[in-house]
Amino acid sequence: MTSRDCPHLKAKIREIIDFPTAGIKFKDITPLLEDKVAFRETIDCFSDFFRDSRADKIVGIDARGFLLAAPVAYILNTGMVIVRKKGKLPYAKILREHDLEYGRGSLEIHVDAIKRGERILIIDDVLATGGTAEAAVKLVEDLGGHVIGLGFLLELSMNGRELLKNYEIKSLLKY
Repeated sequence: MTSRDCPHLKAKIREIIDFPTAGIKFKDITPLLEDKVAFRETIDCFSDFFRDSRADKIVGIDARGFLLAAPVAYILNTGMVIVRKKGKLPYAKILREHDLEYGRGSLEIHVDAIKRGERILIIDDVLATGGTAEAAVKLVEDLGGHVIGLGFLLELSMNGRELLKNYEIKSLLKY
């Protein structure tokens, strides 16, 4: 896999103090998404890095991960799979609970979204404690998929990378 440096995108991330709870410094990616040049560069950075991965599908994690994963799937000519919060998928699904930096959560995936042996990339907006990404990895593996890499727009220094140390990780920005 190749790489492209995109550190200048950091200027497009807005920090919101005490959101969604006290003590959290939320990284708001909406200014980046609203800027056509920065958004294109973000998608190009992910696509360049994963271009040689031979992925079959890209998993986007609810909800901001969808915004990043879908255009990368289009560029790389792969299928797109969504992993959603509990209760949001209409068909038969499996569930994984996980820890968040400010609580607990649950993720689900349709039982037929991934076929045994498919090569899967997972993309989300933020890697923090790693709980959400780990839950997505386990869902993919529960269905027989092979996780070949994870991509994050932002990586916070909260040891999430350590939780996912057995996987290739590409973070465009680090805090």
